[in-house]
Amino acid sequence: MIQNQLTSLFTHAAKIYDLPVNPCKKVKRMGNSDSRSLNFWTLDEYKQFIQTMEPGTRYYLMFEMLFWTGCRIGEPLMITKADINFEKNQLSINKTYYRTGMQDIITEPKTKQSFRTIEIPEFLKEEIKEFVDGHYGMPDTERLFPVVQEAVQHKMKRQIELAGVKKIRVHDIRHSHVAYLIEKGVEPLLIRDRLGHKDIRITLNTYGHLYPNQQRKIANLLDNENGNAVTGLGEERDEC
Repeated sequence: MIQNQLTSLFTHAAKIYDLPVNPCKKVKRMGNSDSRSLNFWTLDEYKQFIQTMEPGTRYYLMFEMLFWTGCRIGEPLMITKADINFEKNQLSINKTYYRTGMQDIITEPKTKQSFRTIEIPEFLKEEIKEFVDGHYGMPDTERLFPVVQEAVQHKMKRQIELAGVKKIRVHDIRHSHVAYLIEKGVEPLLIRDRLGHKDIRITLNTYGHLYPNQQRKIANLLDNENGNAVTGLGEERDEC
C-alpha cells in the first residue's frame, strides 16, 4: 500500500512538476495482499463481547452500530439524531469525525461512495430510539456519541478482557460485519454499497477469500442438468 502511494506521488510530480525520473518505477512490486489474514469476530464471539456491557448505555449502542452496520469508526462518532430516519429504518452517513492535536475535526466521508444510506434492522432502530428518548431534549444536531476514537479503543480493550474473546481492533468489527453477511450469502455488490467502497474490486480483493468455493456447486448443477437430459431421452425412446 505504501509503495502504491509513493508511486502515485512521484507520478504526479513527474507530470506536473517535471520531475526527470520517477524512482518508484525502478523498484519491483513489494509485498503481497494481506486480505487473507483478516481478523474478525464470529457472531458468537461478538455476542460474548457485547454481553459484558449494559444494554442502552453509550458504548453498548456504539458497538451495536459498528457490528450491525459495518461503519468505519469515525462515521458513527458523527451520527446525530437528524441522521436517523426512524420511520424507514435508515441511517444516513454524510460526515465523519476524528480528533487530532486537541481539535475536533469534522470532514466529509472518505470517498464519494461513502455518502450512503444504510438500512438498519428493526432491533437496532429500537435500540437507537430508546437511547435518544432517554436523552430528553437532545438537539437534532448533537452527536449521539460525544467521545473520541481512543476512548472507544480503550473501552473495547477492557471489555475484550472481561469477555475472554480474541483481541481485535475497532476497525476489525467492520470486517466482522462483512464476514457475517458473507456467511449469510449476501452478494458482493450489496456489501460494496453497504460499506461505501469506491469499487467492487476493493470489496472482492479484501473479502473475496471469505466466500465459499462455488466450483462444486457449479459441477453439481451441470451434473443435474445433464442427468435430466439423459432421463428425458430415455423416456422418449420408451414411448416410441
